[in-house]
Amino acid sequence: FYYFNRLCLEKVFLQCVLQSRALSGADAINALRPFYFAVHPDFFGQHPKEREVNENSLKRLNGYLENLQKPGFRSFKPTQLTFYVREREPNSSNVQESFSSSGFRAVSFTLHTRDLLSTVLDILNSCSLSTEHIQSLNVNSQPHKEAKSTVNRPIKWDKTYYSFTGFKDPEEELEQAQRVETTLISWLDDNEASAVKKLKKSLPLRKELERLKFELSHQLQLSDIRWQRSWGVAHRCSQLHSLGRLVQQRPDVLKNVKGRTVVFTDRSGMSAAGHIMLGTMDVHHHWTKIFERLPNYYKLQKRLLFLEDRISQLLGGIQVIYIEELQPLLTLEEYYETLDSFYNKLRDSRLPFHPRSLRGLQMILESDRYAPSLHEFGHFVIPTVCDPTTLQWFIFAKAQQARENLKRKEEMMITEKELIDTSTEKFSLDRLYKEPSVSSAQMIDCCKRLLEESLPYLQGMHLCISHFYSVLQDGDLCIPWNWK
Repeated sequence: FYYFNRLCLEKVFLQCVLQSRALSGADAINALRPFYFAVHPDFFGQHPKEREVNENSLKRLNGYLENLQKPGFRSFKPTQLTFYVREREPNSSNVQESFSSSGFRAVSFTLHTRDLLSTVLDILNSCSLSTEHIQSLNVNSQPHKEAKSTVNRPIKWDKTYYSFTGFKDPEEELEQAQRVETTLISWLDDNEASAVKKLKKSLPLRKELERLKFELSHQLQLSDIRWQRSWGVAHRCSQLHSLGRLVQQRPDVLKNVKGRTVVFTDRSGMSAAGHIMLGTMDVHHHWTKIFERLPNYYKLQKRLLFLEDRISQLLGGIQVIYIEELQPLLTLEEYYETLDSFYNKLRDSRLPFHPRSLRGLQMILESDRYAPSLHEFGHFVIPTVCDPTTLQWFIFAKAQQARENLKRKEEMMITEKELIDTSTEKFSLDRLYKEPSVSSAQMIDCCKRLLEESLPYLQGMHLCISHFYSVLQDGDLCIPWNWK
């Protein structure tokens, strides 16, 4: 009887201690404001790959935080996250001005904490962000190192307590989670059933999506219909239904779309690549205006192509290109202004490039860089603010390497496609694809290692190569390219 009373008293005391240290959901959001400011996708508009990684990681982080707030939450699965964190300006004291647009760094960490406070501290410390502001919250935030080593528990329970009550020992769970690293096989074992269930549920919508896409493409004689973001199947169907209703209501405004690509994205207009952008938050009135303006957009596109040709002539025949997967989604007007400014600077500098000496080479323009670089795929990345003399010597010095990289890119693309086809066939996958942030070299390495495995779990599945493990809402399996 004495032992039972002692357990009850200790349990009540522990609850009181934890309640005094508990962090509410609203407090957690406030405490993480510096973190959200450093990684929010809206600040990565010029970096589409990094933006997508942060979007996906934030979704998984929010799910983790929501689970921690559920009553009786006991499941314990370490969650690995990767974020691109904007760099701080060294001399800035104002939070709103403490980040520069000139760079960012990748940060990866694993969450295995069981309460909001230690989770918040873990996130901030992993990203090298200050935790001083947490002291102002009504919690007893002990130093993170101490909290981590004791699992934030002020009383060390005797092992007999867990035997008697049937509760799980959180220290043992933590030690076990740290010892057992997530492997592809173990993760598929745990998540295959959930993915199959979601996939089966999404199949009717997937068929509906294909039907709508085919009918609209045929009816409007479009080259393609795409989506900028990885929206779910239901969301995509809804967008196509909206376009279909506009076709029925105003067929006259869609007479100029023949041969074009429609992209559902965040804003309406025409993209630098010449695609028709339909903002998913815009109403039919905005879409109608875009379709009505198409003749003017086509005229501006001709002027843009002329500018690209003039820049090419001034730079020895190097081709100016725009790569959707690697560059921010610019409107036609924004890209034209960028080209025009760069052309005027080149024309005034009169650089002595021999005509056609750089034919076969490629370059892209970026407005948020300050030094030229050579991409692994062989194209030059040229800042719009680059000094013409610096530009000249950099291109001369890297021209041969650029040609070699371009040749290697062609070989790599062929190898990547062959490995995707082989992997799809071997594992009887319905689809195998990668996120834009995964490079061809990473995809090749991933597929080669997959082909060495026996993975019956994957039959009929949609497999996405990413930077983390996840099951998407429509049943797609995401695995990191460097899986163990």
